[in-house]
Amino acid sequence: MPSFFSSYPVLVIVALVFAAVLLLLQAAHALWKQYKSPEAKRLERRLRALSAAHDDSAATKLVKDRVLSDMPGLQRTLQRMPRAHQLDRFILQSGLEWTVSGLLLGCLLLCAAGLLAATMLRQSLALGLLAGAVLGALPLLYVQRKRHQRLSLMERQLPEALDLLARALRAGHAFSAGLQMAGDELAEPIAGEFRLVHDEINYGTSLQQALGNLGERVPITDLRYFIVAVLIQRESGGNLTEMLGNLSHLIRERLKLHAKVRVLSADGRMSAWILGLMPFGLGALLNLLNPDFMSPLWTDPMGITILKWLAAMMVVGLLLLRRIARIRV
Repeated sequence: MPSFFSSYPVLVIVALVFAAVLLLLQAAHALWKQYKSPEAKRLERRLRALSAAHDDSAATKLVKDRVLSDMPGLQRTLQRMPRAHQLDRFILQSGLEWTVSGLLLGCLLLCAAGLLAATMLRQSLALGLLAGAVLGALPLLYVQRKRHQRLSLMERQLPEALDLLARALRAGHAFSAGLQMAGDELAEPIAGEFRLVHDEINYGTSLQQALGNLGERVPITDLRYFIVAVLIQRESGGNLTEMLGNLSHLIRERLKLHAKVRVLSADGRMSAWILGLMPFGLGALLNLLNPDFMSPLWTDPMGITILKWLAAMMVVGLLLLRRIARIRV
């Protein structure tokens, strides 16, 4: 007796396409509501007003622009590209002593190596492009990992820095002197950032611009709370020592809650790792026990097509598992 799927294949395809389009529209509406809706714009205007971002003075920076390339011609070309400066800031936030041209050259060489390896192994052009894209993304992934580690370390160092500033203010020191003490007594990398803020203020940069530059260099939400608190206290007055103490306590409690959430979600993250690695382990075990049974997967064209679709579905599944197991606090 024929099944429903074999009897009505067109209806099944139409239903799947309709569901996919409906989910795509829902995702687009959610993104628009989060970033472009009137409520989001109203909230952005309120936050901009609270942060006193309407400074009319010319923006100044103590540190000159970084060299994007050692070659003058390539340097001029990269300076005209807006994305190059964003990539340079990305590298700066990671703490690596790399240049934009070096990073792009490494990505290009690895991409060419992947494409050349696929060509030498007589694989298809699509597979070669996929291998080149994966290898070319490795330097970017490494920079992203180093950036995440550095920002996470600075986030853990921030409560201690706020406590030090609060103690300095309580002892009668000026705010700039507290920044200097934080730069001298704290550990890297947050000490260097506070030293740079202190130097910018000493060389004539306004406090608002110096803290704004700090927020651009270190995109941490808790640090932005600190910047907003200082600017509000400068505009409207208040007990800055108490504000810094409360903010430090709030950040510590949030970090504790984040650690508890990681412990409670460890089971889900471990399940994601097991489900992600299990197909490869089972495939290797079956190939070891019965090579003739597994060989059609990479010798027969139909088997290669199946492997491609399985790889794509596994990537989608791993992204969904990561989204489920990752809980933001």
